[in-house]
Amino acid sequence: MASSLGLGRRLVVVLVPVLLVPVLLPPPTPNPGFGQAGGPSFTVDRARGVFLRDGLPFRYISGSVHYARVPRALWADRLRKMRMSGLNAVQVYVPWNYHEPRPGVYDFAGERDLEAFLEAVAAEGLLVILRPGPYICAEWEMGGLPSWLLRKADVVPRTSDPDFLDAVDAWFHVLLPKVRLHLYQNGGNIISVQVENEYGSYWACDASYLRHVSGLFRAVLGEGVLLFTTDGPSGLRCGTLRGLFATVDFGPGDNMTEAFALQREYEPNGPLVNSEYYTGWLDYWGSPHSTGDAAALARGLEAMLTLGASVNMYMFHGGTNFGYWNGADLKQSYLPVTTSYDYDAPLSEAGDPTDKLYALRGVIAKFQPVPLGPMPPPTPKMTFGPVTLTPVGALTDFLDLLCPSGPLRVPRPLPFEAVKQDRGFLLYRTRLPRSLPRPTPLRAPDGGVRDRAYVLLQGAYRGVLERDGEGVLLLKGEEGAVLDLLVENMGRISFGANASDFKGLTGPPVLGGAALADWLLFPLDPDSLVRSGRPPAGASPRAPRPGPAFYTVRFLLPGPARDTFLYLPGWTKGQVWINGFNLGRYWPARGPQRSLFVPGPLLRGRGAANTLTLLELEAPSPRLQALFLDRPALNGTAARPRRRTEAG
Repeated sequence: MASSLGLGRRLVVVLVPVLLVPVLLPPPTPNPGFGQAGGPSFTVDRARGVFLRDGLPFRYISGSVHYARVPRALWADRLRKMRMSGLNAVQVYVPWNYHEPRPGVYDFAGERDLEAFLEAVAAEGLLVILRPGPYICAEWEMGGLPSWLLRKADVVPRTSDPDFLDAVDAWFHVLLPKVRLHLYQNGGNIISVQVENEYGSYWACDASYLRHVSGLFRAVLGEGVLLFTTDGPSGLRCGTLRGLFATVDFGPGDNMTEAFALQREYEPNGPLVNSEYYTGWLDYWGSPHSTGDAAALARGLEAMLTLGASVNMYMFHGGTNFGYWNGADLKQSYLPVTTSYDYDAPLSEAGDPTDKLYALRGVIAKFQPVPLGPMPPPTPKMTFGPVTLTPVGALTDFLDLLCPSGPLRVPRPLPFEAVKQDRGFLLYRTRLPRSLPRPTPLRAPDGGVRDRAYVLLQGAYRGVLERDGEGVLLLKGEEGAVLDLLVENMGRISFGANASDFKGLTGPPVLGGAALADWLLFPLDPDSLVRSGRPPAGASPRAPRPGPAFYTVRFLLPGPARDTFLYLPGWTKGQVWINGFNLGRYWPARGPQRSLFVPGPLLRGRGAANTLTLLELEAPSPRLQALFLDRPALNGTAARPRRRTEAG
């Protein structure tokens, strides 16, 4: 999660008597508990104000990494670099919606194999600070909560609402037994488990809900596990609970003394802990790429370590919002998060060490041993292309394949959730109720589009209606002409009062002065279509034209497959797949992100065919070309920066 505390934007290092006293810790030692009488343990010694690992004072210096944002083939690489940076632990979120795509259907296989990730962490000798939610924020779709919760329109997430608690209980009775096997006291590497996430920043302030979740954790995980909470200083009142260890989060520009003093009000004894020390910040479409100062970041870390604090750096490696997994914020307007979650972190989106990493490693080396040997270098990058894509048809040409079950007929539009469409796209189709000889305004009043509607009349593209916009499209046509609105979910709100971010058309569009009725709803599944090899790269080429359409190309690499960055110069906005894998959204027309990271393991090397598929939503590149280059472009806009109060 990410946070800006309003405590002032300068780093202030003041040692306050009693509250902030430097603690001298011995260097970390190998775990002596395994195989010894009494077994391993991780506890809080409140008398001495320290963590105890197997009875010895211990301080963790940790970094956040999200397994859902890194291909499984690259987990070991990222973890090795984190260990070589001097970290002794990693902090990990578990996104509920990533593992329970439908009620009662669980997926822990392949890329979603949480236990395999925990074992990869253990193989590097690193400990784990686990944050299983149920809400995680993380700039992730709906903060990790499954969107199917919203099928009951009046559900109130993150409260004692019985419907929400029933879903939480069912989920945790699947997840927590897996976690229990990897707890430190059971021979694993999980030293602590967070209850909920920054709950004090949520409007509900429902202590009964927190007690329910913490009680469930205790019942399944046992009394020996260290449970904790994390909040920005302003959220500590509602986010803490008796019996849970209270930690705080803040960044290098915040007042460290004030933040730790507030932690002390709720946790008068025990170690100081910053659970989210912000190494950078997230990006929104249409805002500048976020960057931060490495020297200031290093000074802040050194100040905290001098006090004896334990610190987790958020993020140490951000990764990528593949597919449709990005979240969004709602401030004065709706702010969807970019596909890149580079975060200006010490390890780049491609997993390469940065100047920040070396600055932080130098600080860590002053306080505990850093592994000997050089840091693994940046991975080789590949430059290739251009490749020229072929238009293979408008999206509406493939409705039978995109929606094999056929459309749903309804008198008025329904949101995604009502037709069990979680992410992606839903096509709404009606007919003009009368002839329009003169330009007639089409509107979606009262914010009725969530989040972008691509409008076609009789198959011809007419423009976009966008959430928060005052957009009006002028239409002319004959009575009975087909009117399509392809609505894109750009990511559910992941922070704040995110209880009801319904997607799609939340009310009927108005044509002239009359609400449109009698709709066909097509829930679309382009991922299955692309994975099946359709639309085929060898299809008869069609003339490119504006509006939602598929484009594809097959190509061979000249050598081994390596990491690369996909550039789509001249293209407007859409979704992109490599060999059937959904890389995420592209939107170079808005920026700041102008390239997409393509991990090498997704590509096929010399002699094997690769397929690139685009669903361009607005206007294709005049040259229909794509490039693979050896460096990213994440700073392609000069719009005014926008920041939220807390996030991530």
